Amino acid sequence: MNVKNYTFLALFLLIGLLGKAQDCVLDIGGEHYKTIESAFQLNAAQKQKLESLRAAFAVEARLINEEAEKLFDTHPQSTPEELTVLGQKYNVIKQKLLDVTIKYDKKLLSSFNEKQKERYHNLCKEAARRPLVVK
Repeated sequence: MNVKNYTFLALFLLIGLLGKAQDCVLDIGGEHYKTIESAFQLNAAQKQKLESLRAAFAVEARLINEEAEKLFDTHPQSTPEELTVLGQKYNVIKQKLLDVTIKYDKKLLSSFNEKQKERYHNLCKEAARRPLVVK
């Protein structure tokens, strides 16, 4: 292979790695939940469901955040190795929070009508995100 081919291959691999789509979360527990109401034109029942899901999410998220605080307060942080282990443990906690976010987003998405689902998919596509699959 010549330099041109190596450059093309490297660029192709880089684009492939960067192009890996992230999940398209609504983040119903976030501060912009009113945007969800307006963007998807939620009806009264869906708004009520959103509020109850937000409350349930808040309870789970608080427990996960407390777990993270406890980790930072108690885990040794004196050496690079200890910091590496801390970072790995924190990544597990961050993934838990993302999993809970996705769980509650899917519950709201399951209440969407076809038009709302289509809007969700279109917005995800525009944001280059992978829509959540609701079973």
